[in-house]
Amino acid sequence: MSSKTLFTPIKIGKHELEHRVVLAPLTRLRANLDAVPNDLLVEYYTQRASKGGLLITEATFIDRLAGGYKQAPGIYNKEQIEGWKKVTDSVHAKGAVIFLQLWHIGRAGSSLLNPNGETVVSASDIAIEGQNIFTGNGFKNTAKLH
Repeated sequence: MSSKTLFTPIKIGKHELEHRVVLAPLTRLRANLDAVPNDLLVEYYTQRASKGGLLITEATFIDRLAGGYKQAPGIYNKEQIEGWKKVTDSVHAKGAVIFLQLWHIGRAGSSLLNPNGETVVSASDIAIEGQNIFTGNGFKNTAKLH
């Protein structure tokens, strides 16, 4: 893509972007321990927002048992939604658009990293080979979703 194209407008759904420079999703692991987006996330996304630009957030858990990463944000309760509202309000104030990347890690999760050691649900109960980098244990802690 030429720089001429990079800085031309594009429409994505109902959103008119002034250029094609997009912040790709980058997992930051900077939310509170209860997965609530905090002031650090507000600052992070606001710093990267530009008029007419698009930001795609980091992977965000859709359920408390969908995860297995400490301090990854969620969007499954009121406090988390309020935290994301602060982020989106700040990004919108700079004239940018923000999309949320939804996340459920399925069999890549670990009950050792879930609240109260609860089992991660997945579309499959077949374990991933290898070790979970966050626990040093194998991926054997998932249950098939029924």
